[in-house]
Amino acid sequence: MVKQLNLPRYDRIGSTLLGRLARDLTYKGRGVGELLLVDALRRALEMSSEIASAAVVVDAKDDNAHKFYQDFGFIPFPDSKKRLFLPMLTIEKLFSQSAQGGK
Repeated sequence: MVKQLNLPRYDRIGSTLLGRLARDLTYKGRGVGELLLVDALRRALEMSSEIASAAVVVDAKDDNAHKFYQDFGFIPFPDSKKRLFLPMLTIEKLFSQSAQGGK
């Protein structure tokens, strides 16, 4: 993970763990999961300077969740099949691009 974040070599780096990101099956296929993730990423970014978070980490509960996160750009940890991360710098770029109209 440290190499992906382009940070000095530390054994541990502060990150934000997203837990229990889910939506009711009633809303499956309506984009609610995507909206929840975008909201969680925005909140994590807003707090990252205060809590020294370098990335957002998620634990995919199954293959569908794993694909969902990878489609958003999350990177799998090399030593874990279900844990993925998204660097805070990537999140910052995503929101700055959307604020500029996707440029």
